[in-house]
Amino acid sequence: MTESICVENLTKNFEKVAAVDGISFRVRQGELFGFLGPNGAGKTTTINILTGLARSDSGTIRIGGIDCTGNPRAAQHLVGVVPDESNLYPELTGFDNLCFCAALYGMGRTKRKARAHELLDTFDLTPAADRKFAGYSKGMKRKLTIAAGIIHRPPILFLDEPTTGIDVASARQLRHLVSDLNRSGTTIFLTTHYIEEAERLCNRIAFIVSGRIVRNDTVEHLIQPIKAKHIMRIACATMPNDIHAKLTHAFSELIFTITNEGFIRVESEKPVHVGPLVRFLEDNGAEVTEARRMRPSLEDVFVNITGIAADAMRKEKEKRGGGQ
Repeated sequence: MTESICVENLTKNFEKVAAVDGISFRVRQGELFGFLGPNGAGKTTTINILTGLARSDSGTIRIGGIDCTGNPRAAQHLVGVVPDESNLYPELTGFDNLCFCAALYGMGRTKRKARAHELLDTFDLTPAADRKFAGYSKGMKRKLTIAAGIIHRPPILFLDEPTTGIDVASARQLRHLVSDLNRSGTTIFLTTHYIEEAERLCNRIAFIVSGRIVRNDTVEHLIQPIKAKHIMRIACATMPNDIHAKLTHAFSELIFTITNEGFIRVESEKPVHVGPLVRFLEDNGAEVTEARRMRPSLEDVFVNITGIAADAMRKEKEKRGGGQ
């Protein structure tokens, strides 16, 4: 299968910090490739290098078969870019922003107007077409920014944290739109810190931590080793500080993880009996509000490989951009 993106030994240092540390990966044509990691892992630096907004210190890049190592903008006509922060003009209307972006790609007046109306309709923004971009909600801004990124119908699209900081309904709609774009043949390189989003959307995922790719595989292959595991999540309204040590001592055959959100995650090779666990917790001062079995997910794989708790990763990012 033809490769849309080919990266070999890419590095980028900021003073003494390796933001991108010798990473290599390939994205196949028509693939929805996820780049998953915590804030500061190197996701945005990588996407900036691939889209010509930053230069690497070393390594090679090919996009759409074009060598972009020495000329980062050589494949610009093949690429659409949606940055994590909108780059549109607040004083222009939604329609005018799209027409302006289309003009930058050399589209004629008639074609760019028709394309702008088409995308406004696709993204349910036609009623706001004549409103200034500054007055749009966060969700509307993200949708218009994506529309601007695909105004020239690029075969390759870079999406940097597309659903960060927007409401649940807008995030759901954006995921559907991203899936539709990919089904229509667009190759998508998606950076995200939402593990559920990556699992839902992506064909293949690379985990990046501290500038290094620690795992790169299909979602199916990533999850396969833990499918046989039994996982339970117990919610507690109150929880003694020493409960983890007590649980580990009393149930040595189980693996316990206490999350920042007040959950106890239980993992076992065999079925977990909930009754003894709940009784032990309540006898030791915890107030249990819910206990339920969970199917193994990409989140479990990520935690096992990186040691980074998913809820901590979400909160870190949301401090910057607001909740999803």
